[in-house]
Formats: sequence, structure tokens, C-alpha cells
Amino acid sequence: MTPHSDDTPARSRLRLDAALADVTDTFRGMTAAADEVQCDCHWGSEEELARLKSPDTELDPGLLHRTWTAPDWRDKGAVLRRILPQFSGSLVRGRVEALSGMEEVGRVFAWAEWRQWPADQSAAVEEFLHAWWAHSLVETDPAVPVHQLLVLCTEASGTLDPWLAVWETLDHPAAHGHLAEAAGQWDHDLLADELPWRTWHDEDLLRSGLADWLVGHALPRLRSRGAPEELLHRIRLIGLGGPARWEDPHWPNDRS
Repeated sequence: MTPHSDDTPARSRLRLDAALADVTDTFRGMTAAADEVQCDCHWGSEEELARLKSPDTELDPGLLHRTWTAPDWRDKGAVLRRILPQFSGSLVRGRVEALSGMEEVGRVFAWAEWRQWPADQSAAVEEFLHAWWAHSLVETDPAVPVHQLLVLCTEASGTLDPWLAVWETLDHPAAHGHLAEAAGQWDHDLLADELPWRTWHDEDLLRSGLADWLVGHALPRLRSRGAPEELLHRIRLIGLGGPARWEDPHWPNDRS
């Protein structure tokens, strides 16, 4: 296998640091729209809103959280651009808490329609997500678990394909460990033909894509590395349909 350009934590960290620096440079001076409004009884004060309309001032963690979680900004793109230098760093350090899962964070990017931004801005976001993903795959204990980061990146981009493609290229112990952990997180839902997270995209397409990838790629890779037989059988069963699945002798007893 040709060595991947980001197949060590040191190399991937350099790429991630460069991507974070580019986000800071690209979005320096951004502000929320001058006519942006928010509910002062539920979101925050006029003084806090004014901070979003001033460039480059750091927000306290509570204000940052309320800003990215608020769903009703008039100009979601402008608000995300305003907070991105700080928000991206907080994400990488694992300091962003999502109530129902990291799909909430990915949804913020999707709602802001970042792919429609000017080319330099969309490129900075794209490289940040890809650099963060590549680094997390080869880290033993990333701040955001890989299976959660995949959800974030998928919801932000609307597709699984580029993220799973990178995972496939990595013959790295950490990437294999993340694969076993992710499979153990997803198998229960996929055995029920459900996507393991809530999505605003095509749920059936994402579910079938994830299931096919686990059966086609993860299963042989995990088998070759001595993964537990129970996990291997559960992944195998995801590839079966109808009675062939639940009449299989390895159908788990904890499922009705």
C-alpha cells in the first residue's frame, strides 16, 4: 500500500494546525449581519448580540454555545463565519458539547450552506473538516470519538463517501481500533435497519451506504485483526435481509 500522506499523528497534526490557522485567517474580521436579531429572553442580551456584530472578540463558552445552537438566525452563514475561528478550535479540543449528538454540529454547517460561500471560505472549511478527520483517525484517543466525528462530517457535507474513503486507505492501528469501536456503536441500529443518528439528508441512502461499507470493508478488516466473533457476526447479519437475518443462529438474543 502506498503510504498515506497523513498516516502518522505528527504529519496529520501539522495539516490540522495549518487548516486551523487558515480558518482563522480566512474568517478574521467577520461579523454577524448588522440587522441580525435574537430573543433576549431566551438567547441572550443586546450586549451579547452586539459582540457578534463586532469582529474578532472572543466569546465566553456559554455565549459560544448559545450562538451555535440557536436555530433561528436570519443569516446563519454570517453567524457561523463570525464564530468559526473560535468554534473550530473548540471543536478540535473537544470543548463543544452537543445535547443529542454531533449531528447537531454538522447541521449547523449544513444550514449555513458553507459550500455556497466564496471559494476561499468554502475551501477553508473543507480542508478543516478533512484535516480534522484525517488526524482523528490516527490518534489513539481523539477528543471527539471517530464514530461521532463521522456523523458531524457527514451531516456537514451531506455524504459519507469521502470520509469512508479516507478511512479505507489507512492501515494504522488507531484507525483499526476506531473501526471496531464504531461498528460496536452502530450495529444495534443497523440491525433494525435504522441510521444510528438523526439526519436532515437522505436517511435511507446514508443507512444503506454505511451498512454496505461495514459489511464490505469493515468486516474483512476486523476479521483479519482478530475482532470478537460476536461483533463479526453482528456485522455479517447487517448484510442479510428478512428471515435470513433473524433466523440466523447468531441473531443476537437481546433483539426482539
